[in-house]
Amino acid sequence: MALERSEVEKIAHLARLGLDEADLPRTTETLNNILGLIDRMQAVDTEGVEPLAHPLETVQRLRADEVTESDHHASYQTIAPAVEEGLYLVPKVIE
Repeated sequence: MALERSEVEKIAHLARLGLDEADLPRTTETLNNILGLIDRMQAVDTEGVEPLAHPLETVQRLRADEVTESDHHASYQTIAPAVEEGLYLVPKVIE
């Protein structure tokens, strides 16, 4: 499927792209190359090929779900300017 110049102009208008007259032939050729590549890719026989989420069949290395730090909540609240019932109080900025 090859695109004509008028079709590229319409696509550019729909995409709100400002293409100069000098850019239209190069853009038309580029889009036709992309469509040609898509046609070649769709012509490949993929019968029996399992879909992949990633081309490398790797497994994510996960660490153990353990607590590695101590709770600093109380020490952080001792240096806060204003705290009430475990919550930080901040000045009202929106009326």
